[in-house]
Amino acid sequence: MRTFYITTAIDYANGKPHLGHAYEKVLTDVIARHRRLLGDKVHFLTGLDEHGQKVEQTARAKGIEPAELTDGIAPLFIDLCKRLNISNDDFIRTTEKRHKDVVRKILQDLWAKGDIYRGEYKGYYSVRQEQFVLEKEKNEAGNWPEIYGEVTEISEVNYFFRLSKYQDWLIDYLNKNDFVVPLFRQKQVQEFLREPINDLCISRPKERLSWGIPLPFDEDYVTYVWFDALINYISAVGYGQEGFEDYWPAAFNVIGKDILVPSHSVYWPIMLHAMGIEPPKSLLVHGWWHLGGQKMSKTSGIQINPLDLIDQFGADSLRYFMIREMNVGQDSDFTMELFLGRYQADLGNNLGNLVNRLLNMANRHFPQGLPAPEVEEDPEITVHKQWEETRKAVLAGYDDFQFHSGLERTLLFVSVLNRYAEIRAPWKLAKSEDPKDREILRTSLATMAEGIRLATHFLQPVMPETAERIFGLLGQSNPELWEGQLDWSPRLTGTVLGEKTILFPRPEVQLQPE
Repeated sequence: MRTFYITTAIDYANGKPHLGHAYEKVLTDVIARHRRLLGDKVHFLTGLDEHGQKVEQTARAKGIEPAELTDGIAPLFIDLCKRLNISNDDFIRTTEKRHKDVVRKILQDLWAKGDIYRGEYKGYYSVRQEQFVLEKEKNEAGNWPEIYGEVTEISEVNYFFRLSKYQDWLIDYLNKNDFVVPLFRQKQVQEFLREPINDLCISRPKERLSWGIPLPFDEDYVTYVWFDALINYISAVGYGQEGFEDYWPAAFNVIGKDILVPSHSVYWPIMLHAMGIEPPKSLLVHGWWHLGGQKMSKTSGIQINPLDLIDQFGADSLRYFMIREMNVGQDSDFTMELFLGRYQADLGNNLGNLVNRLLNMANRHFPQGLPAPEVEEDPEITVHKQWEETRKAVLAGYDDFQFHSGLERTLLFVSVLNRYAEIRAPWKLAKSEDPKDREILRTSLATMAEGIRLATHFLQPVMPETAERIFGLLGQSNPELWEGQLDWSPRLTGTVLGEKTILFPRPEVQLQPE
């Protein structure tokens, strides 16, 4: 079985994690968990980008060496993964020998091939983005876009990768392949390529920047951080070694829209093509989180510390909010009001209330085990029909990365179960001695339990801890595959259910942005 290989972008090691970092990891984790549930062999990579000018500057400002800075920051991102229940199989740091060796090998190979040459550059340089920029990238007012920060004019001798040599190949590749998801993002790349592209400066003189991987053919220079960082996707799975083909090409490189053009959509596929390697199958591009209409970022200082939210509400509540609220590819807004609304309405009042209702009634009236369903009348028929429609819609949505709509349909089905409970009113039926009422009582609890079991499967990729907990309360082990699990059945008959439980306690304190 070939591996379904998926990666996040590697985070930049000059500050602590924020909500944007958390979202990308959770989104990628949801995809990875979904694919495992479908039976795929998954390999999930994330990591840290530790070289470059901003890291060196941040370290110097603190009076420490860059290595000391990155050694202090790496545990913060590793801890974020653990706290968010991210199921990554590997965490790569670009200061690791396994990565640096691959970067130097690729540089040497491209140098020997003639795709890297020495030349002089005169032009503009963005310190924030650590890249050279062109006059044409100024906005209509003649100013550099804010994303570039301070832009300076420089002139120096450097080494260049023949990016322009492969422009026609990339244009043709994009015309023949749906490389960027969603596709409207691919059109941005194609628009960028309408103008001739320059060769890529892939070095920095050590006299200006010492914190980087030295060029194997000129030790007075270090590698440009983007040329170094992008290679992590192949260095982590053993490029140049036996077994690399089991992973590559990656199914998806998951990235934010700000690093699509030109780094991931132009530099990366051309670098791979020059090395004789296939590009990843797709780039999955997500939007930004905004707070009060402004993008969250380390640079702007507009941030939400995801660990604070985890401390108060649990990882699954944050995971649910992010995946439910953002349509992959679009931007979304974060406010505590929105977060608390989802937490209380979707999770507490809908899902949590339904589970609590079932456990309360089942333990009170059937402590020896859940009864079997005995009647199938209009209320039951309605629930069964709603499940079939939900199953079809959610599976299709998840396959198309529409996790927000899949969650919406799942929670809508939970609402249907709550309405069913109101219609059947088992708390009233339990007071009756009428044989028909007793049959409906047993059927209603069996129907609620089976509906909860089925809905929980679709919560698994997004809320793994909650799903495992609910399965446990239903007397079930946490299924590792969906195969054979999504059909309506009386499989819970005779199962002793867990005690009444509050899954989503009412919040006590509202957090404020940092």
